[in-house]
Amino acid sequence: MAQLTDDCFAFGGPLLSVEAAASLIAERVPVLAGTETVALAEADGRIAAADVVAGRDLPPFDNSAVDGYAVRFADLARDAETVLPVRGRLPAGAAPEAAVPTGAAVRIFTGAPMPPGADTVFMQEDVRRDGETVALPAGLKAGANRRLSGEDVARGSVVIPAGRRLTPPDLALAAATGHASLAVRRRLRVAVFSTGDELAEPGAPLRPGAIHDSNRILLVALLRRLGAEVADLGILRDDPAALPGRLKAAATGHDLIVTSGGVSTGEEDHVKAAVEAVGRLVFWRLAIKPGRPVAMGLIGDTAFVGLPGNPVAVYVTLLFVVRPLLARLGGATLDAPPSEPARAAFRYAKKAGRREYVRVSLRRGPDGTVEAVKFPRDGAGLLSSLTGSDGLAELPETVTGVAEGDPVEVYRHPLLW
Repeated sequence: MAQLTDDCFAFGGPLLSVEAAASLIAERVPVLAGTETVALAEADGRIAAADVVAGRDLPPFDNSAVDGYAVRFADLARDAETVLPVRGRLPAGAAPEAAVPTGAAVRIFTGAPMPPGADTVFMQEDVRRDGETVALPAGLKAGANRRLSGEDVARGSVVIPAGRRLTPPDLALAAATGHASLAVRRRLRVAVFSTGDELAEPGAPLRPGAIHDSNRILLVALLRRLGAEVADLGILRDDPAALPGRLKAAATGHDLIVTSGGVSTGEEDHVKAAVEAVGRLVFWRLAIKPGRPVAMGLIGDTAFVGLPGNPVAVYVTLLFVVRPLLARLGGATLDAPPSEPARAAFRYAKKAGRREYVRVSLRRGPDGTVEAVKFPRDGAGLLSSLTGSDGLAELPETVTGVAEGDPVEVYRHPLLW
């Protein structure tokens, strides 16, 4: 495992913007994930470990884009119908045996190689076939319905850049350009805990004062969707004597530990001291709401992130804070998240200097413009605000309020990109 420097999370000082935090991660955190080679069928969602280069032109030869008749354009009358004898038949997968004769047409099918000398193809719907001759209308341009060798991809060009999260179209392109397998980054190994004496396993009976653990379920599902190999290590109780050992054990064999709860400054928040007992913890003062506190540090060579205890804060910080860290550790290119413009159909006041994510639903206004309607209740503990909204409206640090009609940018759920 690569060595993380001791100051990779030492981001003290003024509150950081989301972009500044992502930039610091990119600058100071090394790529941990090694590489492996997998078959194309197993590569969906993996991170390309190297540029994928086309081994051949695509298409590899000039071919017909339609079912029809291949001809020499020079044999066609300029302003009148042309009648040519049909000499030969060329289906897809067959190699042309000879050049198209001058003054003749060849019956050809989609994907079949263009016979030497032919440069234009008439669609079968546009012609009249009469026995062994075909009548071709005037007006078709030279080169029509012919796909040229290499017009899609040229041999030797990079078709998939290193760091890209592979998609089904990527895999199809790799196959078409000669690849049966690809070098990909190893999946990141992430250990997940929830913390707190108040937590019970989902489905278990609840004693007075207890709640079911939902944060761990949320984290495990999101991390797996982001491509990580996740170990669900259950609930860490608020036991200051046992916590250090549990965290140290989790660091073995994992690239990242993610916890929720227990990293604030309350008397029952013991995770901070536990991390400091077996590693190094530097609180990351991030200007984001919901989302404080967030703690980042090291346990041995393993990165540690402690997220807030409220579920909406867990959701927001995982996607806007932990996701850039996952991308860096896993060797992935971090693309800008897609957003869409909307018109605010709500009023909202906020403090300057921090970025806020407001849960909204989207609708069409009377003029057809997409409007963002704020979820009727606030609170970082409202799980129903995630299931009852379409996404998050982002309010930048400089904004101090939103009036009805103001433009806002909205990120739709699920925010995985």
